[in-house]
Amino acid sequence: MPTVFVRTCGCNLQCEWCDTTYARIEEGIEMSPLDILEKVSGFESRFVCLTGGEPLLDKDVYRLIDLLLQNAFHVSIETNGSISLEDLPCSDNLLISMDIKCPSSGMSDRMKLENLELLSPADQLKFVVADKDDFSFAVKILKEHRVQCPVIVTPVGGLDIRPVAEWVLKSGLQVRVLPQLQKLIWGQRRGT
Repeated sequence: MPTVFVRTCGCNLQCEWCDTTYARIEEGIEMSPLDILEKVSGFESRFVCLTGGEPLLDKDVYRLIDLLLQNAFHVSIETNGSISLEDLPCSDNLLISMDIKCPSSGMSDRMKLENLELLSPADQLKFVVADKDDFSFAVKILKEHRVQCPVIVTPVGGLDIRPVAEWVLKSGLQVRVLPQLQKLIWGQRRGT
C-alpha cells in the first residue's frame, strides 16, 4: 500500500544490527504535529507509518496520532516493544506493529512483554531474526504468551528469507515470513 513514512529521531535501544542507526541521534527536522499533518496531507496516500528510532519516545506522537486519525488517515506505528502501549488510542484506523527484539539484537532483555496483551487482532507482532537461536527465541515467546494478532518473521537485513521460511515450515507455526519490501525496491535509500 502506498504509505507516507514519518521517521522520528532518537531511540532507547541500540540493536546490534540496526539498519537505521542514523535515527538514533537527534539529526532530524523539528516539526510540530500540525506541521507534520500539513506535510503528510500533501501526498496522495491516506496511509501513514510512524517509525523511528522509537516514535513512542516523542512526547508529541500521541497528539500527532490523534490529528492523523481525525483527518481520516490510516496510521500504523512501528514500535520496538520496550515502551508501554497502554496510552495509544483505540481506533479501527490505528495499527500497532510491535517488535520483540531477539537475542542477536543485544536488546531482548529490554522488552515489555506485557505489551503482548495490549495488541488487538488488527495489530501485528514482528520478530527480526539473525539465526536459528533467534527463531527459537521467537517460538518460545509465542508459546508462552497469548498472541491474538498476526505474527511476522523477517531476517536481519530483510532480504534472505529462505532460511527463515524453512524454519517456519519445520516449526508448524502459522506466521508470515516477509522480506523488507522497501529494500527490494529501493535498496538502502533513505527518505526525503
